[in-house]
Amino acid sequence: MTSGQQDKSGLSLLLRQRTPIPLQAEFSCQRGELVALVGPSGSGKTTILRAVAGLHSPQSGQISCAGEVWLDTDTNLCRSPQQRRIGMMFQEPSLFPHMCVLDNVTIALDHVPRKLRHARAHDWLERVNLGGLETRRPATLSGGQQQRVALARALAREPEVLLLDEPFSAVDRVTRRKLQSELAALRQHIDIPVVLVTHDLEEATLLADRICVLHHGETLDFGLPDRIMTQPVSPLVARLIDLPNIFQGVVERHASDTGPALMRWNNLSLEIADNTTAEIGDTVSWIIPPSFVVLHRRRKPSKGERENPVTGRVSEVLTFNEISRITMLIEDMDDCPLVISLDTHAARRNDIQVGEIITVSLLAQDIHIMAAKKT
Repeated sequence: MTSGQQDKSGLSLLLRQRTPIPLQAEFSCQRGELVALVGPSGSGKTTILRAVAGLHSPQSGQISCAGEVWLDTDTNLCRSPQQRRIGMMFQEPSLFPHMCVLDNVTIALDHVPRKLRHARAHDWLERVNLGGLETRRPATLSGGQQQRVALARALAREPEVLLLDEPFSAVDRVTRRKLQSELAALRQHIDIPVVLVTHDLEEATLLADRICVLHHGETLDFGLPDRIMTQPVSPLVARLIDLPNIFQGVVERHASDTGPALMRWNNLSLEIADNTTAEIGDTVSWIIPPSFVVLHRRRKPSKGERENPVTGRVSEVLTFNEISRITMLIEDMDDCPLVISLDTHAARRNDIQVGEIITVSLLAQDIHIMAAKKT
C-alpha cells in the first residue's frame, strides 16, 4: 500500500467494497497531521471512520496505525475495537448524564493506575479549558462545553488516532469558531493522526493539513487544501467542493519560439501555461479561482492587465462582509458566467454595480487545465 509506506507510525488505509455502501478509498494520515474527509452525504465518510475504529468490516482492505496492522483481509486479520487504541468524537457528545464532568473523563482512563486517574482527568480538562467545572453534570453545560468534555474523554484514552465525526456541526457559529481554535491549539501537543469528517469546506481548509475528497465511497482527490481549492484534479471534484468558473476550451497551440501556449474559449483565445499533456485540438476542462481573476482598475491600470483581458457586464453583486462576489456575463457567452471575488472595499472603490461594464484579466499562470477529451 503506497500511502502506508509514507509513514509507518501514522495511519494508512485502503478499503474496497461494493455493498452496502461502495468504497474505493485510500489515504494516509501522518503523526501530528489532520486529514479532513469531505464529500456529499452518502460518500462513505462515516463508514471509513467506523472501519478505522473496528466498527465496520469492509469486504477488502488494509488498515495500519502506529506500526501495527489493524486490518488485513488478505490474511483474515481484524483487530477488535478494544484492541485498537481509538479516540472518537461525534456530532453529539454522548456524555453520561448521571456522572459529573470529572467522572465522564475518568471513565476513559482504565489504562492508568486507579490512584492517578482523577489527576490525569483534571489535566485533560485543563487542556480543553474546563478547569473548575469538574463537579458539574452535563445537563448544566453549554453545547460547546459538552463537546470539550467529549474531546477530553477521547484524548484521555491516549489513542493512536483521533477520529472526529462532524464534532462541531451541532453548535452555533461562534461556538464552532472557538472549538476550532481550541482544536488547532491542542494539536500542537498531541502527536497522533487526526481524521476529521466535515460537510463544512471552510472548516476543512481552516483545520486540515490535507483534504481527501470522496464521492460514492471513492477517493477522487487527496492533497494540500490550497492545491485542492485552486487545482482540483477533475471537474467533478471542482463541483463537489462548490468551485465556480468551470469551463471548457480547446488547445490551440503549445508554447514555442512563435509565441505562448493558447487555448480557444468560445470566441476568445487565451494564453495558458504550457503544462498540459493535452494535444492540439483536444477539448479540455479548466478552472480559474474567483480570487485569482484580476479586475482592471479604471483609474490605475497595471502591467498585468494586458494578459488575457475579458470584458463583460456585471449581472450580480453579492456582499459577504469583507468579501464581495461578482458575476459578469461576457458578450455572446451568457452560458459561461465568470465569478470574481474581491475585497468589498475594492469593489466599492471601483464602483462595481449591476449593469456596469468591467474588464478583467485571466492570468495564464492561474488558469488550471484539468481533464482532456480527445476530439
